[in-house]
Order: sequence, then C-alpha cells, then structure tokens
Amino acid sequence: MHTSTHSPSEHRAAGVLLHPTSLPGRYGIGDLGDELFAFLDWAASAGMRLWQVLPLNPPGFGASPYGCVSSFAGNPLLISPDRLQLDVNDIPHFDDDHVQFDRVAAFKFELLRIAYQRFHDHAALDAFVNEQSHWIDDYALFMALKAKSDGAPWWKWDRKLVRHDTAALKRARDQNADEVRFWQFVQFAFFQQWDAVRAAAHARGIRIIGDVPIYVACDSADVWGHRELFELDASGHPTFVAGVPPDYFSETGQRWGNPLYRWDEMRATNFEWWIARVRTNLRFADVLRLDHFRGFVAYWEIPANEPTAVHGQWKPGPGIALFDALRDALGGLPLIAEDLGHITQDVHELRNAIGVPGMRILQFGFGQNDSPHLPHRYEPHTVVYSGTHDNDTARGWYESASAEEHEAATTYLGCASDSVAWCLIRAAYTSVAEMAIVPAQDILNLGSEARMNRPGATEGNWTWRLRPGALTHDHAARLRRLAELTGR
Repeated sequence: MHTSTHSPSEHRAAGVLLHPTSLPGRYGIGDLGDELFAFLDWAASAGMRLWQVLPLNPPGFGASPYGCVSSFAGNPLLISPDRLQLDVNDIPHFDDDHVQFDRVAAFKFELLRIAYQRFHDHAALDAFVNEQSHWIDDYALFMALKAKSDGAPWWKWDRKLVRHDTAALKRARDQNADEVRFWQFVQFAFFQQWDAVRAAAHARGIRIIGDVPIYVACDSADVWGHRELFELDASGHPTFVAGVPPDYFSETGQRWGNPLYRWDEMRATNFEWWIARVRTNLRFADVLRLDHFRGFVAYWEIPANEPTAVHGQWKPGPGIALFDALRDALGGLPLIAEDLGHITQDVHELRNAIGVPGMRILQFGFGQNDSPHLPHRYEPHTVVYSGTHDNDTARGWYESASAEEHEAATTYLGCASDSVAWCLIRAAYTSVAEMAIVPAQDILNLGSEARMNRPGATEGNWTWRLRPGALTHDHAARLRRLAELTGR
C-alpha cells in the first residue's frame, strides 16, 4: 500500500476536460499553437496529470467531433498557422466566445493552401504517407472527390467510384493528383503539430485522454473505403442504423443514423480495421475513452426506413473477442469504458473481464438516494467527472435542477448553493476513483451559456471558447492544493 505523503500514488491523478477548439487564439478557433502550450503549463501548475479531449478527427455535418469524415485523420482546423510559420497579417474579426465554424474553415483552408504551395519537403511527406497508407490513400482521395462534387455524399458520385472500383480509383487519383497531395499535406501538418503537443504534455508529466466514438458517419472515408464492413445496400445506403431505445429521457429513443458494423465481417479479419483505428488514435493519446461501450455487448439495430428508434431490436456485439484481438495487437488495453445510460449486468461483466475503468458522473448522483454516481459507491478503478461535454455545466445543472436535487446535493456535499461547482470538484478529487476529471467550465464556475453540447440540438453545439487568461494562477493554486491533499 502506498503511504508516502509526498508524491501522488502512481494511479491517482486529476485532470481537465477541454477540447482544443475551445482554446483562445487569433484565428477564430483554438489550435495547436502557443495558447495550447500555455494551457499545458497552466494544467501542470495546477497539479494536473491528465488532459482529456474530444475526438480529434475532422468533423463532418454540424461540426460534431462525434460524426467525422475519417476516424483516422486529424482535424485540419486545429492546425496552427503560426507553427506553419505563415506570416498572417490580415485576419478577419472572429468571435472570442464562440467558434464560427463556416467562417473559420473558409479562412483556415486559404492559409493551408498557401502553406501547401510553399511546402518543399516532399521526402518527409512521402515517408508519412507511406507510414499511414492504410487510411490516408482513401481519405485524401475521398476529400478531393468530395470537393470536386461540391460536397455531395459519396453514394451520389460516379457509379464506379461509389463501388470503389480499382481502375476508377486509379484514374481519379491521376486526374486529381495535386488535390490528393494537398490533403496528404494537411494530415502531415496535423500529425507533426500534434506530435509536438504530445511531447510537450509528456514533458510536463501530463497524459492525454483521447476519445473514440463507437460509430462512424455514413458519409466518411471509412465507410466509402470499407463498404463490406458496414450494413449497406447495393447503392451504399445503410439498411440498419444505430441508436438507443426509448427510455426515461426520450419516449421515442434516439435514432443516431450511423451505419452499423457487420461484426461477422469484422471478426473474419480478426478485427483488423478496429485494431488499425485504435492504434492510429493512440498516436493522439495515451488512453482512449471508448464511447457507448454497451454497444460492444449488445447494440440497438433500427431499420433505416424507421423515423424513430422505437421499432428496433437488440443484437449481440462482438463482446470480448474484439478486446482480445486489440490486446494481442497493441500489447495492452489503455481504454476507459463510457458505460453510462441503461447498463445491464453483462456490460459490467465485459468491462471487468477486460480490466478497464468505467465512468461516473457526479451530476447524475442526486436524483435518487444511494446513487451509483455518488462517491461512497465507487470502486477505485473508476474515472469520475463533475460532468462531461454532454452535460450542462455544474452551475448550469444546479440552477435548473429540482428542489429535491438541490436538497440532496447541498446535504451530501455539505456546501452552500453558490459554490456547488467547487464542491463537485472537491467530491471528485476526494473520492477513491483513480482518475478525477473536471471540465474547464466548472473550474471557472460558468453557467449554461458555456455548455459544449446539448444532445439532440441541431445547432450551437461544439462552439464554446475559453476567454484569454480565464484560467488563472489562483485557480491553479487552489486545484494544486486539493491534488496534494487527496494524493493526486
């Protein structure tokens, strides 16, 4: 048993949840430049040894990082123009509080094209493309063809391209060679900048927690390039889609609309695609949060022609076979299971069998007595959050909670109603959970205006940004003291 009062236990750590897009910066969106390195300095000064991000892949529709055009590529909008050594003088006026994704994308891609024109180290780019050939060939051609077709989804392209016909692909590659090269360069720049970020985090004693959504977007390089792995019809449309059944939160359930995996085909290749996906995402992070973990035990299959999730059925997922294959290939399972929602015993059994921690959310703890989300119920192999990107902020949650929840929270936490955010942070830190993660918004005690995502809302998500200088020395000192006291 570790009894030293000087250094945190090897396993206990605290961290902050902040997606890079939320950082301040001159270009309308947080990026992998100086503000990120300053944030890492701040996190280290706060005694934090974990930094959690949302998926870093390039978002598709609605700017959601959970609906990406590739689950291997990095988000081009995160590339720092300063680190590309572009001397940018004429920067449009962007909102400091929110990302205006369309305006930012138009401006940033102009800069990326300038950087590409000036780029000369083609040997380094060739080496990168060679190393990442298992995904970048499809991705770069997909993006080139998408641009050429004014953004049309891949199933509306030329029939031979829809079918991924080898001769048609070669012809398309030749005809669009420069555009394909541009998209390869974009990924080269992202990976180079991210490698520097990761090295900087490690130099400060900070591990990065990444995020892998269980499903991918239908209009993605993944589905276009691997049609045989997804439940699609002959024209490329999903026959069944993903979601969750009706529950306490929604009487029609949630119809997410992602195509479902053909787990039989995945199994026949020993889960090769999944292994490649996890391996590539482990280049972004040290540990990966695996979204919708229950879907690996059983998933809700909805016929694609159904408008809601009501008329679906449970189908068996890959179970432990997938995780055995991942462990064999990767030498371990640096994963966190997102085991929230209606969780059945077999989900707990799989998580325990593969030995990965689950998640607890303090905001969920006050709707019933003796809730599993309250600290006295935790086992050590757990990651506790005050809230996640899908929740309201702690202050916003408390301000809209019921009188019963108010009473339960103030009684359990032993705090006044105006300091609930800090009390949730303290409850997370003092719990037995090995990892305690706090959204930056809760450190700053911000209200609902700072919420990152409202599930089900079609606009206004993912846009929140941190004000320059918002995270102060005083915040860091207070968190550092709490980390020292609680062995984190």
